[in-house]
Amino acid sequence: MEIGIEILLLLFIVAAVAGWVDTIAGGGGLLTIPAMLLAGLPPATALATNKLQGSSGTLVSTLYFLKKGAVNVKAILLAVLMTFIGAVFGGWLLLQINAEYLLLILPFLLISIGLYFLFSPKVDDIDRKAKIKFSVFSLTFAPILGFYDGFFGPGTGSLMAVAFITLCGFGAPKATAHAKVLNFTSNVAALLSFLLFGQIAWVVGLVMMSGQVVGSVIGARMVLAKGASIIKPVVVSVCFAMAIQVIWKNVF
Repeated sequence: MEIGIEILLLLFIVAAVAGWVDTIAGGGGLLTIPAMLLAGLPPATALATNKLQGSSGTLVSTLYFLKKGAVNVKAILLAVLMTFIGAVFGGWLLLQINAEYLLLILPFLLISIGLYFLFSPKVDDIDRKAKIKFSVFSLTFAPILGFYDGFFGPGTGSLMAVAFITLCGFGAPKATAHAKVLNFTSNVAALLSFLLFGQIAWVVGLVMMSGQVVGSVIGARMVLAKGASIIKPVVVSVCFAMAIQVIWKNVF
């Protein structure tokens, strides 16, 4: 299908905003998927194209965090591997079953994440004592989070950040940086599945990739500069907005 220049420009702007939101809090798909559906893309194509453009944003922010030393690459390799395995399995399972029932629990999940960031005194810039060893986290929770992103996906970045904060004792900026690395990993794993099925709208995807790069660079810089002061309100806002969107779509 052909999409006009005006629509492509709007999709570029939406992707830029989504890249900024996704880098700081996760949940950029709240903006990009509806935008692509409104532009006329079929749902399956919109989901596949979203992984393409979203992967570019997570790649840019991941490289920025690595460059700034916010993530220890050697220490996180096992978590990356297990996240990838989990996401591949999740993507495979999604193709085998009907996952629409997950929409019923999604609002409760998102609201819970939003409330955690809103009221938890632990969401700040300070690292705390970890509740479990990072190797244990990598072998257990990393593949679960990867599976969720491959199987369903909404709010994955926020879930990963919460896991790092509550289980690994990371401060908000460090948790966000590490979550972005794992989120990029799971995005790539899911994208590979979509590439095999050829459902990507390449023109739309490439235009939105450009927007994602712009928004992700700005967001990554703000995470390290502002810390919890910017992460906390954005996570809360995105989680509540996503929950309202899902409830509205399924109830009304």
